[in-house]
Amino acid sequence: MDIRSRHDAIVRSLRRKGTATVDELAQEVNASRRTILRDISVLRDQGFVIHSEPGRGGGLQLDPQSVQTTPRLAVTEVFALLLSVAAMRAAGNLPFSGLADAGLAKIEKALPPEKVHDLRRFLDCLYVGKLSPQQDLSDIGTMDAALLPAFETAFLERVMLNFRYRDAKGHLTQREVEPQAMLILPPLWYLVAWDPARQDFRHFRMDRIANPEAVEGSRFRQRHVPFEDDVCPYGDLPR
Repeated sequence: MDIRSRHDAIVRSLRRKGTATVDELAQEVNASRRTILRDISVLRDQGFVIHSEPGRGGGLQLDPQSVQTTPRLAVTEVFALLLSVAAMRAAGNLPFSGLADAGLAKIEKALPPEKVHDLRRFLDCLYVGKLSPQQDLSDIGTMDAALLPAFETAFLERVMLNFRYRDAKGHLTQREVEPQAMLILPPLWYLVAWDPARQDFRHFRMDRIANPEAVEGSRFRQRHVPFEDDVCPYGDLPR
């Protein structure tokens, strides 16, 4: 269950039951007590009035008149906006760049602190460069909509990513790799990953990836990714 679905489930449960303990909610959404306590804090930041009553027979209570008062933005939604701005800036065709940056800064301020932390970790994995003029662009496809949510889990929790990949010759293979970075070479987008089967880094064009899934429990370490000299981190892009 992703974060947004878990938050929705917690609010629904509290509205339905009136009172629920942290343990009951944790069991209901299959999460730890620590995760539920963090979720409750986030929901309060969003405007939900949730009371805590300690002791036997106590628990969490949601004020029935309580509603969300702050925009509930997902990390992937903000990251998608930042990706678009990064791609346009790298391509040299971002009009009104000052206004774009100011708007994104306001959106970032609307995020709870833990989401800001996740967003910055996400951005640390983003690199931008320029595509070789000799690159064949005749077969650019559409990226799988499931890619960014799968990236969120794989990059932030540092777990393996499994997907079906179609190479330049049309051959299909099933891959399981360690996602280390995202690379934008407008108009192409790449997943840069360590491939344990080949013991090397590989660049996978995102429009050739299908059915991406984060592999739970498959932890890996962050590696130094060697990039060309003209590739820079997102944070080093000129404003």
